[in-house]
Order: sequence, then C-alpha cells, then structure tokens
Amino acid sequence: MSTPHNSAQKGDIAKTVLMPGDPLRAKFIAENYLENAKCFNEVRGMLGYTGTYQGTEVSVMGHGMGMPSVAIYTYELFNFYDVDNIIRIGSSGSLQDDVNVMDIVIAQGSCTDSAFADQYKLPGTYAPIADYNLLEKAVNAARESGATFHVGNVIASDVFYRDMEDHDKWRDMGVLCAEMESAALYMNAVKAKKHALAILTVSDHIYKQEELSPEERQTGFKTMMEIALKVATQI
Repeated sequence: MSTPHNSAQKGDIAKTVLMPGDPLRAKFIAENYLENAKCFNEVRGMLGYTGTYQGTEVSVMGHGMGMPSVAIYTYELFNFYDVDNIIRIGSSGSLQDDVNVMDIVIAQGSCTDSAFADQYKLPGTYAPIADYNLLEKAVNAARESGATFHVGNVIASDVFYRDMEDHDKWRDMGVLCAEMESAALYMNAVKAKKHALAILTVSDHIYKQEELSPEERQTGFKTMMEIALKVATQI
C-alpha cells in the first residue's frame, strides 16, 4: 500500500518510528546509527528509512514543520502502517531562564494555541499528554546519559514569529519551551490508541537571544537522538 505522502509498502516501516522535523536529520540518523538502513520514502523529499539499532528494528522519518504536516504523517503511520510508537525528536525555543541551549526537554504535556482538537467536538479543553511508558523510559535514558534535561509542559504553537507578550504568558505558566508539533502528535496517538512522546533539544533561547546554526540543528542533536534510540530498544 502507499498514500499520497508515503510510498512505503506494508511491512516496510518498523513498529517504532523516530521523527525529526527535518528529513535531512532523518537521513543523518539512518546513516550514522542504523544498520542496513533502507529508504522507504522520498515523496515530497520527506525521507524515511528502516534499519536496526542494537538489534532492534527502528524506522526514522521526517515530519515537516507545524501541526498540519506532522498530523498527516503520523496519522498515516498509526492508522495505515501499523506503527505503535512515534517519538518526535525536534528542536525548541526555551522560555525559562534555567532551560538552556542544548538542554533536553521531555514533553510530559503539550499546551497549544491550535484548533486541531476542534475535530473531536469535545465538550471542554483537551490536555494532550505523552505516553507514560515512553516518558519514563526517556527520563531514565536521559539520566543515564548525564545530559541536562527537563520534564514538563511545552507549547505547541501554530505561530513561529509571534509577539513576546504571548511568550511571556506561557512563560509565566511554567511552560518550558515552544515548538510546533507535539500536541497534534499526542492527539493522533491517543485517538489511534497508540503511543507518542516528544523529546526536544533547545536550539534557541527566546529571552537570552542565543541560537544554534542550521548545521548544528541538523547534526548536533546527538544526545537527543541517542536517548530516543535507547527508548526504542526498550519497547
């Protein structure tokens, strides 16, 4: 089978998929961490690969930028390709003074300003959260790695260039960092009765005006990648 966005056939994709936003980061992981990696998708340049890591079959695929993009790819993986676990490995902008560039953020919950949940016609405000089993494994892996990491709420926003006043409000509510995908991923997962987690590397600090280069974003997130890969071997 295939979809308009994914040329993979049934069985080409592992039960656990790591998903960076940037497809070139997926290519980097496949080439540097996976054994016998084979490309299963090149449609729209959204590269996907399946190989093994320490004897465990793992796939890695880009998901693009923003909730509409991640929602399409993850919906198809969960519902059409029998994927059970998706771990987003992405970048984020810190909102807190003690969350610094290159720190790891494990997204326990995902606030959002998106209308994505409107499709479910819920009689209230839904709180998207990570799968606890994946969350616990990621915390243990992060602790063992010696990385500086934080666990808590993030904000998945539809807006990248936004007023500082909006950042101030999320910051005041203890939100650790801003990104653009995790809420849709978490909602897709729970609706499909599957499992999801977002592990983020802080690529810039919104208040300290610090940021990584595009090259550092593409290949410099090795600690995050290795934490996610370790989780994949334990599922």
